Amino acid sequence: MGEPVERVDEHDRVLGVVDRAEAIRRGWPHRVATVVVRDPRGRVLVHRRPGDASRFPGGYNWLFGGAVGLGETYPEAAARELAEELGVTAAPRFVLKFLCAGEISPYWLGLHEAVVTTPVRPDPREVAWHAWLTESELTALLAHPAFVSDAREAHARYRTHLRRTAPHR
Repeated sequence: MGEPVERVDEHDRVLGVVDRAEAIRRGWPHRVATVVVRDPRGRVLVHRRPGDASRFPGGYNWLFGGAVGLGETYPEAAARELAEELGVTAAPRFVLKFLCAGEISPYWLGLHEAVVTTPVRPDPREVAWHAWLTESELTALLAHPAFVSDAREAHARYRTHLRRTAPHR
């Protein structure tokens, strides 16, 4: 088995363990943990995937992450992915999750936030380019044709969540 993941149902309940490639091929939902990485000034770390990446080659993204491992929680997977992809240690805060139809296959996307105060050391197998962008710069980049569609959907849901949970004045 390549990368084992938990196959889940439409309510994010575990049905069994499968190979991630098989889950993608058969359209079986599994779990993915992602992180919005911010600096202390509030800027968002955005990146472009390498052109030879197996998923979303050359695509721009504002999220870092990957499959949730067997027995891992979404936050545990998000912290692991930050260490693997950016070489940083952080405790991501869970924000929301939703069943994403997915450009490649359906999956439950757990979205987290983390503020990073140490330098990032992106893994070149995951990140070909990166930059810290303001919210308005990120919003402009979302319109780029190479922006990952799943990440666009996550951004829309994130913005809606922030509006709904903002303190009313």
